[in-house]
Amino acid sequence: MLTNLSILITGGTGSFGNTFVPMTLAKYNPKRLVIYSRDEMKQWEMAQKFQGDPRVSFIIGDVRDKDRLGRSLDGIDFVVHAAATKIVPTAEYNPFECVKTNVNGAMNLIDACIDHGIKRVVALSTDKASNPINLYGATKLASDKLFIAANAYAGTHQTRFSVVRYGNVMGSRGSVIPFFMSLARTGVLPITDSRMTRFMITLEQGVELVWHALDDMQGGEIYVKKIPSMTILDIANSVAPGCELNIIGVRPGEKIHEQMIGLEDAPYTYAYKGYYKILPMIHEWYNDPSRINGGVKVANDFVYTSGGNEEWMSVDKLQIWIDANRTKIGVI
Repeated sequence: MLTNLSILITGGTGSFGNTFVPMTLAKYNPKRLVIYSRDEMKQWEMAQKFQGDPRVSFIIGDVRDKDRLGRSLDGIDFVVHAAATKIVPTAEYNPFECVKTNVNGAMNLIDACIDHGIKRVVALSTDKASNPINLYGATKLASDKLFIAANAYAGTHQTRFSVVRYGNVMGSRGSVIPFFMSLARTGVLPITDSRMTRFMITLEQGVELVWHALDDMQGGEIYVKKIPSMTILDIANSVAPGCELNIIGVRPGEKIHEQMIGLEDAPYTYAYKGYYKILPMIHEWYNDPSRINGGVKVANDFVYTSGGNEEWMSVDKLQIWIDANRTKIGVI
């Protein structure tokens, strides 16, 4: 599906890009993989891994810069949009900067992709975009809406846009597992709220969902991976069994439970093996057979939250995953 195509990844030096690139090179042998990001040091570090591979190239640029995006899209077939300001407290205290990247950056990318005839664009979203209570979630909800509406905005152009939404990425840089691991030797782990639950997904599963979206999309869909949940207490006990747990209170903008599909989305949501698909409300595209594509309609009162999940990950299973991935945790 991606064989001999040229793909650009915005924010490609982050956790997702560092997994997407080697997996895609191995599975599909694309013509080009272009990493577009603004951090030259991260690009230098990532480039060491792919030295000598002519398929991989790097461009310094910011999604806030529409002209630079346009220049970078020359000859590109597909785009994966991973660039974002995404740390919740950072966004709460720096709201203007978050909006510039997550909202203005999305608008810039949409315009540039349409202008340059990009075939398909998949934007990465987050559980926090569903019923947002923090600025990061609100900007990603706005971004999701922009990418969905872009399918109509494109007019006679053939560019198609869809969204992939998933929750807490296990072991990614700055996430809870490496954070707890860094504190394990102190014997005390800070817990914001003992009731807290989180969805659990690996980066590899996230990449596979993006692959599927690029193959399946007609435009305007939000793809949501079916994944297990864990309580924050079980995560802590998996990472550092025996540590004292110190309740410190919820951080600004933090949710007790993650949500990826809300009640208002249920009338437009279909279930498939391994994932859900929220179809766009605009233009009655939710009735389009090519977008439904064999899905089973969920109940009208359906919600998909980490606290109400049917599937749960055990402490033993997370510990097995940690042991198998210890060298990668917190690195990318």
